[in-house]
Amino acid sequence: MTRRIATVLACLSLLWLGGCERAMHDMYQQPKDEPGEPSPLFANGSSQRPPPPGAVVYSASEAADTSSGRRGLVTPPAYRSVAAVPLDQQGRSRVQGEPRTVPRDNPRAVTMALLERGQERYGIYCAACHGLDGRGDGMVPRRGYPSPPSYHSERLRQAPDSHFYNVITHGYGVMYPYADRVAPDDRWAIVAYVRALQLSQHLPAAQLSAADRDVLAAGTAARRGARQ
Repeated sequence: MTRRIATVLACLSLLWLGGCERAMHDMYQQPKDEPGEPSPLFANGSSQRPPPPGAVVYSASEAADTSSGRRGLVTPPAYRSVAAVPLDQQGRSRVQGEPRTVPRDNPRAVTMALLERGQERYGIYCAACHGLDGRGDGMVPRRGYPSPPSYHSERLRQAPDSHFYNVITHGYGVMYPYADRVAPDDRWAIVAYVRALQLSQHLPAAQLSAADRDVLAAGTAARRGARQ
């Protein structure tokens, strides 16, 4: 009796395994449209969808062209090298423009809404390397990745807004270009927030209100007391 039960269970196990294999093949061979195939789902009758407005084509190698069916259909933008974007002796970016249309100063009105948007985008795309306060000590360099320069260095405090915009767009050193993931308006919002970070550490005390100066003085006194 025990042998008969074991035989039945073994047969059921084989049937179950066979069913799993068929289910796996169903996953491998599920219905899909190949690039360029016709489809009644879309108004133009093609299954191949155009990129959304403002999309930046980045994967443009031979393999990408072949696998995506875009060979000869899309000309990728001529981005500059990921090599460093240099500054001159006055801290001005030697690379101006995208290619030559980026203004030196932020063209967006700096409002609280713009700064809040910049803070949000900065937290998503920048803080991991540049740190929450812009000193270049984010979680990524703490784990061995090259540290980016501090935004509070004299060189970057004197750099024009267009320098930061171009770095976000084209990359800098080991930093990857972010043009394909950060929209132009958001780049300017990030630039505005970086300026706010710089100002937060370098605003002359004389420009503070009386109430803020009192808070600053109290904090300075507390730190001195803690060191004594």
